[in-house]
Amino acid sequence: MPWLQLSFDVPRAEAETYSLNLEMAGALSVTLGDAGDEPQLEPGPGETPLWSQVTLTALFESDPENQALVERLAASLAERLETPPRIERIEDQVWERVWMDSFRPTRFGRRLWVCPHGQPPDAEDAVVVDLDPGLAFGTGHHATTALCLEWLDGADLAGKTVLDFGCGSGILAIAALKLGAERAIAVDHDQQALDATHDNAAANGVSERLEVYLPEEAPKQSVDCVLANILAGPLVSLAPTLIARLQPGADLVLSGVLADQVEGVRAAYADRIQLKPTRLREDWALICGRRPRT
Repeated sequence: MPWLQLSFDVPRAEAETYSLNLEMAGALSVTLGDAGDEPQLEPGPGETPLWSQVTLTALFESDPENQALVERLAASLAERLETPPRIERIEDQVWERVWMDSFRPTRFGRRLWVCPHGQPPDAEDAVVVDLDPGLAFGTGHHATTALCLEWLDGADLAGKTVLDFGCGSGILAIAALKLGAERAIAVDHDQQALDATHDNAAANGVSERLEVYLPEEAPKQSVDCVLANILAGPLVSLAPTLIARLQPGADLVLSGVLADQVEGVRAAYADRIQLKPTRLREDWALICGRRPRT
């Protein structure tokens, strides 16, 4: 099946916002690359390897509806960018492994590592998540995912049940299981995300402890921890649903929130959750807290 590829160059500071907007518009994946010929030093633990000028490449299914969508996006971008965006029609095999060129073993927190298959880290106490995100793109390099992974690395998950709402590639659910959680429930509205989560769970040897569901099929039981790395709007509208899934004393971890959206998201949860200070990375935030026991 052929695909539509939309690519354009933006300054580093704007890359995350453009990437998020492309995903909201329906892009199946968004990758980041060097827009010039700039050497890239090895990033620190959990850092995103970005250049000063970044090429964003978004992939869409090739059909008449998406053709029109991509053309509208390109026209809108052309009004704001110095260099016009580029549209290409590519064959199925071209895009699938492109992300591997920039995906390297990366540490989050003290001991949690996310690695491409076959590239283990050189660390004796490493807890490793082997990842092949496929179409459900997610490697931990996005600031919102990095914040969640670092939270997981510092949490006591032993024997707990975790709900990953909006699981994408399954990276958070699988990391929780690798870090000691007894069971994880992964939920996403995108079947491709559920397929990627299932495959990644099998590759990491945690399939027997991971359940994968569409939202309407997910069990309604309460859990010890809810992770939701989605967007500010859905986090606000889903507040009653997510809070209801927390048993007394359970942890809530929310991300996918821009710094200027923090106040609105916190307000949606403040009356039921004991919120902790917001954590920031670049222009993104992680909001966490705990449901009171009484």
